[in-house]
Amino acid sequence: MSQIAGEPATQDFVEVRLPAAGAYLSVLRTATAGLAARLDFTLDEIEDLRIAVDEACAILLQQAVPGSVLSCVFRLVDDSLEVTVSAPTTDGHAPSRDTFAWTVLSALAGKVSSAVDDDKTVSISLYKQRGAGPGPT
Repeated sequence: MSQIAGEPATQDFVEVRLPAAGAYLSVLRTATAGLAARLDFTLDEIEDLRIAVDEACAILLQQAVPGSVLSCVFRLVDDSLEVTVSAPTTDGHAPSRDTFAWTVLSALAGKVSSAVDDDKTVSISLYKQRGAGPGPT
């Protein structure tokens, strides 16, 4: 994080790296809640973000390379939070956007996107602005 105390600066970020296993997702849910609270998100917005991060991770874990690392980067910008989760995958395919899981992500976060790197690392990015309400359905 670029700044320890005070209001978030435009370059504030937190990166959490942990084993790509469901047992560790509670760490990311807690980090999500804490960072969203720091930005004065409402309780409903915080819960939506926690569920969205959990769902994004669940999507990635389905195709993650066994024993790999799941990375989660939180970027705090003014009144918004961007969360990008990524993991090396076995097939290198972007998540399907016509699934129930993707619909849940889109409903809970303001904007959702995915990307695939040349090394088959798949990432899902969520962008939520404080006070924006639920994402598009």
